Amino acid sequence: MATLASASTIVAGSRIPPRHHQTSWWVLSNAEFDAASRPAPLICPFLSRRRRNLVFAVNKDAEKSFQKTVEVDRLIDMLKDSNSRELEKLVVENILAFNETFWIRLAARTDTCKSDDDKKDYEELAVSVMSIVDRLVHKTNERIESATDVLKAILNPVVDEVEEISWPPRDPEGMILMERELTKREQEGQLDEGFLSEVNAQLRQAKEDGDKPGLEAMLQKVLQMYASKVLCKRSYAYKGGEILKAEKFLESILEAPEEEWNKLILDGLTIGKGEVSPEEFYAVIKKRIERILIRTEGGSYQQRILTELRHLA
Repeated sequence: MATLASASTIVAGSRIPPRHHQTSWWVLSNAEFDAASRPAPLICPFLSRRRRNLVFAVNKDAEKSFQKTVEVDRLIDMLKDSNSRELEKLVVENILAFNETFWIRLAARTDTCKSDDDKKDYEELAVSVMSIVDRLVHKTNERIESATDVLKAILNPVVDEVEEISWPPRDPEGMILMERELTKREQEGQLDEGFLSEVNAQLRQAKEDGDKPGLEAMLQKVLQMYASKVLCKRSYAYKGGEILKAEKFLESILEAPEEEWNKLILDGLTIGKGEVSPEEFYAVIKKRIERILIRTEGGSYQQRILTELRHLA
C-alpha cells in the first residue's frame, strides 16, 4: 500500500499532461525539434566583406561619374552664355575637354530641351564649338608640318638621299650652306618653339634607334648653331668704352664651332696661355645663364637649349 501510495503521489505530482492532451504535446515537441535541428544559414565573412567592397566601389564610381557630368554641364553652360570672342577663348583654354564624353552630354541636353528654340541654340553651339576645335587642330598640324619643312631645308645641304648620313659631311661646303640656311630661317622668325620641339623629337628618336650616329650629330649641330646665333645677338663684352675680357672670351667661344671649344678654352684661360682666370670665366657663364632664365619662358625648349652653355664650366 505504501508503495502504491508513493507511486500515486509521484504520478499526481508529475507534469505529464492528461492523456487527451498527449497527442498535441507530441506534435509541438516535434515541430520545435525540427526547428532546432535545422542548420542555421552560413555567413562567410569573406563574401560579406566582398559584397560591402563591391557596393562601395559602385557608389564611388557613380559619384565620380556624377562629378564628371557636373563639370561638363558647367562648361556647356559657360559656352552657351558666352559671346563669339569669349567662346573661342573658352574653347582654346579647355581644348582637352572636348572629348567623347562632352559631345554625348551635349547631345543628351539637346534631346531633353523643352522648346524648339532651346534645342536650336544647343545645335548652333555644337556647330560653333566643333568649327573652332577643327580650326585649332588644323593650325597645330600646319605648325608641325611647317617645323618639319624648316628642319628639312636646313639639313638639305648635308643630307645625301642615296647614301647613309655621315658626319662630318663629306663636302665641307655643305656646312657653310647649312649654317647660311639656318641664319636665314632665324632672321625670318621660323626657329620658334615648334621648330625646337621638332629637332628635339628627331634627336630623341635618333638616340633611341642607336643606328644613326650621323643624323644624331647633325641634329646636335643644328641646336648648337641655333644657340650660337641667339646668344651672340646681344654682346655684353663692352661697357663704358671698355672691353670686358671675360665676356669677350665667352662670346668668342659661343661663336666658334663646338669641336673647337676645348682648344679655345685652354688657350684663353690663365691655366693655359690666356688672360682670363677660371673664376672669371665661371662668373660670366653664371651671369649669362641668369640673363637667359629671365628673358625666356620657364620650361621652354629655348630656355633648355640656351642654358646648355653651363657645360662649358
